[in-house]
Amino acid sequence: MSMLFAETLKRLRTEKEISQRELAERIYVTRSTITRWESGSRLPDAAMIARLSGVLGVDSNILLSAAAQSDESPHVIMVDDRKLILTGGLPILEEVMPEATVTGFTNPTEAIEYAKANRVALAFLDIELRNISGLELCSTLLDINPRTNVIYLTAYCNYALDAWSTGASGFMLKPITPESVREQLKKLRYPFWTGGGDK
Repeated sequence: MSMLFAETLKRLRTEKEISQRELAERIYVTRSTITRWESGSRLPDAAMIARLSGVLGVDSNILLSAAAQSDESPHVIMVDDRKLILTGGLPILEEVMPEATVTGFTNPTEAIEYAKANRVALAFLDIELRNISGLELCSTLLDINPRTNVIYLTAYCNYALDAWSTGASGFMLKPITPESVREQLKKLRYPFWTGGGDK
């Protein structure tokens, strides 16, 4: 795990002359939790980062960026059984997330094997796949890594209610655009550094 977040948190805390115990009390965690964050063995989730930024008086993006950056670029996948969708969508994802490793799959099984070998930060999933629904694929990916953000892609909005019950971060109608992807990135359950910034 990258030490960037750990070093950033410790620096900001000491600059404010706040002890680990005091910080823990103010954001309602244990002192050992702060110790783990500052040692680099654990990372807080987005809700905790928001609390930390409030107590430390810094923009939450500073901590989010530090938490998300690591030696390895984030893995982003798109799964759609239509090659045309991948051909059009993958360049858009690379444009919006230049620091990410973006990979497309027409075969859900291959996507699952990839997710087992690589920590997937974000998955764009077509809801209607040949052998498995995107809703089922979402469940499998979250079993592999509960911190994978999932955004559903579909040409039909009538799936929206079913999609929201699966723990997904978002729902997009095809075709995707850079603007629609950027909007979804603002709503991720587990934000990560994409390198794209806002445009």
